[in-house]
Amino acid sequence: MVTIISGTNRPGSNTLKVAKYYQEALAKKGQEASILDLMDLPENFINTDMFGKRTEAFSKIIHSMDGSDKFVFIIPEYNGSFPGVLKAFIDACDFPGSFYNKKACLVGISGGKYGNIRGIDHFVGVCGYLHMNVLPLRLHIPAIKTELDENNAFFREDTLKFTGEQIDKFIDF
Repeated sequence: MVTIISGTNRPGSNTLKVAKYYQEALAKKGQEASILDLMDLPENFINTDMFGKRTEAFSKIIHSMDGSDKFVFIIPEYNGSFPGVLKAFIDACDFPGSFYNKKACLVGISGGKYGNIRGIDHFVGVCGYLHMNVLPLRLHIPAIKTELDENNAFFREDTLKFTGEQIDKFIDF
């Protein structure tokens, strides 16, 4: 099972649109995938789940993640790195159980021209600490607002080529 993590809690984000695109693309290749939208995190998880007071709502999230052996992280650029809510989420998960020896696929997106290169590099360090195996092909999709059509799907030939290649490699990973 694959879990796609939409790495922000921003309402109406392009991150969630990209996560849904990946879910559909994986389904077309026969790979079941669920989406964890960080908008759905319990409101108080920072005060409870990070410090040993596991809530029922977060326990359900952890349980769903335990069934996954692969994760696709769609990570928007926030202040030259990745969103704090993504780091807080990782910190609230079980260590080492939630991610240990599991596989990760990383997709950086940004409104600017670099596609969150720095944020993805920062997140690779977190993955290393968690003993996650990261697919070497990491994508950086810049100018995200120009990459999605009216159906929230990629349409540019080079983006379709690279996302397709990444998805194929991740299935085989």
